[in-house]
Amino acid sequence: MSNTKYIFVTGGVTSSLGKGIIAASLAKLLQARGYKTTIQKLDPYINVDPGTLNPYEHGECYVTDDGAETDLDLGHYERFLNVRTSQANNVTTGRIYQSVIEKERRGEFLGKTVQVVPHITNEIKERIQILGKSGEYDIVITEIGGTVGDIESLPYIEAVRQLLWELGDNNGIVIHLTLVPYLSAAGELKTKPTQHSVKTLMESGIKADILVCRTEHEISDEIKEKLALFCNVKREAVIQSIDASTIYDVPILMQQEGLDTVALQKLTLTDTSTPDLRQWREFLERHKNPKNEITVGLIGKYVELQDSYKSILESFIHAGAANEVRVNVRSIHSEYLSEKNLEQELRGLHGLLVAPGFGERGIEGKIKAVQYARESNIPFLGICLGMQMAVIEYARNVLGLTDANSTEMDEYTTHPVINLMEEQKTIVNKGGTMRLGAWDCTLFEDSLVEQIYQGASEISERHRHRYEFNNNYKEQLEDAGLVASGINAETGLVEIVELADHPWFIGVQYHPEYKSTVANPHPLFVGFVKAALTHKKRQTNASLA
Repeated sequence: MSNTKYIFVTGGVTSSLGKGIIAASLAKLLQARGYKTTIQKLDPYINVDPGTLNPYEHGECYVTDDGAETDLDLGHYERFLNVRTSQANNVTTGRIYQSVIEKERRGEFLGKTVQVVPHITNEIKERIQILGKSGEYDIVITEIGGTVGDIESLPYIEAVRQLLWELGDNNGIVIHLTLVPYLSAAGELKTKPTQHSVKTLMESGIKADILVCRTEHEISDEIKEKLALFCNVKREAVIQSIDASTIYDVPILMQQEGLDTVALQKLTLTDTSTPDLRQWREFLERHKNPKNEITVGLIGKYVELQDSYKSILESFIHAGAANEVRVNVRSIHSEYLSEKNLEQELRGLHGLLVAPGFGERGIEGKIKAVQYARESNIPFLGICLGMQMAVIEYARNVLGLTDANSTEMDEYTTHPVINLMEEQKTIVNKGGTMRLGAWDCTLFEDSLVEQIYQGASEISERHRHRYEFNNNYKEQLEDAGLVASGINAETGLVEIVELADHPWFIGVQYHPEYKSTVANPHPLFVGFVKAALTHKKRQTNASLA
């Protein structure tokens, strides 16, 4: 048996309480004490991965270096820990059943009736322990998606129950996150939902070791005593998780509540060291006390749901802190951008980001936004589809190829400046078949991106796309001023375009937002925020002149 310790985070009463943030915060505290820690997410939905889900349905799909399309919580894990995740950090019911069925077809269970218990639960236990058995981690935190009592979560809860028994005392603990609602009519906090949730967990054979109580109001000592008594946990193991102004406050709040101390005690890993959170506190100080303020436009087609662009919004927080700037993000729906309202919608912006996405809805609005940024000399960053829109806009309005388009939007366009990747043309299945994960990119000497990446000649960035810059138009576009400043040497694919005669205009085929963390803000976002601040100062000076 490995020496790795396991912490399971379950949720009750309602979803969206923040299990991912609590898991990431605890992991940060344990990491800051010197423990090698990682987090994994078990999702109870039947999709094999979130890659085919609509962002309105599930928020953004996060991509790892090894090309896994995963839950957005993995983004929180990486941003907090500054440690890369992988395929092993996210498991879905779909993947579990797919694996078991494939084993059955290969004859691995020959003669046996394949059932939820033990075959599905055994597969879940194997997946939970992959990271622990690697020898790389002292502690593995496993977040169980959904809420206790859900039909779809039952196999996971049963697998956790079995694993806790197999691991033995002090090798695994359960943290149960629950809601303590405030009833304004009664003027008090209510503990009954938490009691019922813990009871449901116990009916599944699992006792909560630590209770984390989400609340909008301070939980009194009296209520903590009551919860401890009726939920069968130690008084010090009742942890308050009150609403915070930013998710980055949560590790500090959890440290003050003693979450890491109690967890270590229960795992018999008690030590007297204090978490080294100096860098984290410095980041919070810069984030909360900015010296300047800017407004950037986020042009997208899923803007109604903030989680659709979660990594981009968090990247602005990291880059803002690095520049000591508060970045106000104005979300603008590209589907409703037109010639009539363009000036009104985009007026007053100091920078403009055209976001990733798929499909033809809202495309013309994105193209108009790119044109506005280019002609108004506003700092521009185009990500994935945003980069492709920049190429189409330039081909149409500078080269005069008025029919220029992507074959994703118009397969019969006479000028397919963006085209389906060659290896994608024979693909039928949609799930997990895009160009995914980390790919190398060679930066051209004396380009703006080389300067932004501090002189690096080679970078590695994460991708998620099917369509690409059509190299048949490369010479024509470059002669007109749109320079390909980053290329994948292996495939010849254009990864980056930029304009030399613009203050700051960059489009990237990859997703820089996936690699931005608190400890290492992404250089493209840092550069973009800096350029937006410069643009604002230029505007201010011009108005004063």
